[in-house]
Amino acid sequence: MMQQIYPAPTHGFRYELNKDFQFAAAHYVPHDEAGACRKLHGHTYFANVTVAGDELNESGFLTNFQLIKTLIHKRFDHTVLNDDMLFSEDISERYPTTEVVARVIWEVIQKELNETPNKPKCLQVYLRETPTSYVIYRPKQEDFS
Repeated sequence: MMQQIYPAPTHGFRYELNKDFQFAAAHYVPHDEAGACRKLHGHTYFANVTVAGDELNESGFLTNFQLIKTLIHKRFDHTVLNDDMLFSEDISERYPTTEVVARVIWEVIQKELNETPNKPKCLQVYLRETPTSYVIYRPKQEDFS
């Protein structure tokens, strides 16, 4: 993976962890305005996930880097995103657009982090769909509740 500098969210936490990974997946956007993206096609997505917190876990980690990659890679790599139950063909807020995929990555990761004793927060998901197009998802404070 190419080294890259990502826009950083501002926060007041002691620790910040960033994990880069990639996954290959196909999708289509079920809407007339999607143009060519209405047809099934694939991408090699490049993602960066930012997790922050004040407390380390019993292993001395904020969270394990491998956990973040596994949660997403295992679920989405070499799949058709439209087939995953987290996406929908009926609700535009759940079409597998890059924006929604970034938000869903956040949802999957934050759900897991909520189950840990030190409760770190996923502050940002940076998702590159093509060499020239990317999305950043940053949750609002109320999304952590």
